[in-house]
Amino acid sequence: MYIGNHLSTSKGFSAMGKEAVKLGANTFAFFTRNPRGGSAKEIIPKDVEKMLELTKEHQFGRLVAHAPYTMNLCAAKEDVRRFSLEMITDDLLRMEYTPNNYYNFHPGSHVGQGVETGIALIAEALNGVLKPEQSTTVLLETMAGKGSEVGSRFEELRAILDRVELQEKMGVCLDTCHVWDGGYDIVNHLDEVLEEFDRVIGLERLSAIHFNDSMNPCGAHKDRHARIGEGHIGLEGMRRVATHPLLQGKPFILETPNDDAGYQREIALVREWTEG
Repeated sequence: MYIGNHLSTSKGFSAMGKEAVKLGANTFAFFTRNPRGGSAKEIIPKDVEKMLELTKEHQFGRLVAHAPYTMNLCAAKEDVRRFSLEMITDDLLRMEYTPNNYYNFHPGSHVGQGVETGIALIAEALNGVLKPEQSTTVLLETMAGKGSEVGSRFEELRAILDRVELQEKMGVCLDTCHVWDGGYDIVNHLDEVLEEFDRVIGLERLSAIHFNDSMNPCGAHKDRHARIGEGHIGLEGMRRVATHPLLQGKPFILETPNDDAGYQREIALVREWTEG
C-alpha cells in the first residue's frame, strides 16, 4: 500500500522525504510552487538527489506533485490562460528532476464560457506543453463541480483526454471527496462508480487517489475535505475505497485537515485496513 500526505516544499526535497518516513508514509504529494500564487522555489539538484536516494531505500511509490490552484488553462481572460500555460510549461521541466512521477492539476473553470469551450481550451494547452521525451505523467483531477469547474463528470475528463495527442502521457487522479460531492455515491455504490469510470474513461487511466472524507452530503458540489471517518463518506466508506481490489498499487494521498500527528494516525489506520 502506497500512502502519504501533502508535504511542504519550504524545507526542500530531502526534508520532505525524511518527514514522509517519519509519518510512516511511502509516497507523498507536494506543490510545484506557491499553491496560491506563481512563484517557485529554486531546485537544488543535490537536495533532490538525496530525496531520490531516500525514496529508493524505503521503496516509495510514485510521487504526486500538484499544480498551484491559480493555474486555470481554460480561464476566460487570455492573460490568465497565458500565465497558466507558462506555469505548467515550467512545472513539467522542473518535474524531470524527479523523473517518472505524477503531475496532478485541477482541469480549470470555464468562467461562463461553457463546458465545451473549457474542454477545448484545456486540451489545446496540453497539446502545446506535452513532449514525447518527458517522463512525467500528467493527471486530470476529478472535481466537485462547484461554480464553473470542468471535470466533475467522468465524461468531461474523457472529452479532454480524447483531444490530447500524446495519450500515453495522461492519466486521472480520483479524489474521493470530489467525486462524492460531484454526485458519485461511493458509499452505497462504489462498485458501480468504478464500473462507470471504467466504461467512460478506462481504469487503466486511473493513476492516483486523493483520499479524503467530505464535510458535505453526496452531490453537494462544495469540495470541503474532512478527516477520515469524520465526514459524510464515513469510516466504513473510506475503508471500502482503500481496500477495493481495483485500486490497489496506486498512491493514496491524504489531503485531510490535519497536523502531523493526525496524518500519522490516518496513515497507520489505512495500513491497518490494507496490510492487517
